[in-house]
Amino acid sequence: MSTARPESDGPRGPGDCQRLPRASRVRRSPDIRELLRRGKREKTTHLDVFFAASPAARPRLGVVVPKHRHEIVERNLLKRRLRELGRTRVLPVLRSAGRNMDVMVRARAEAYDASFADLKEELDLMTEGLCSARCSSS
Repeated sequence: MSTARPESDGPRGPGDCQRLPRASRVRRSPDIRELLRRGKREKTTHLDVFFAASPAARPRLGVVVPKHRHEIVERNLLKRRLRELGRTRVLPVLRSAGRNMDVMVRARAEAYDASFADLKEELDLMTEGLCSARCSSS
């Protein structure tokens, strides 16, 4: 009996079709360290956002969620929320503006108590700022 899923089955869950593509992620530790070191930082109530020109030919996103004395379930929920906002809000705006930037979103301890709407608003404002004043000068 084969465990492979037939092609005609389609997606099994909401995450099967809508993932952050591997090429759009900042994944390697040296890349993350370099972005945190050389990137500009903006703070919001719940997040620290680092950004710099991308060495890749496209905008990329990274998410860092420190433990802050929280359980793995809480960390995973926060990571999923931030990745989803990056995939659906941040990267499309950067792509449409033609801005090849690496963006690293680092959650602060306060982010664990934030609603999805709060995080969305903060990232929307941050992205708008990246694509107006900062992007027009590059």
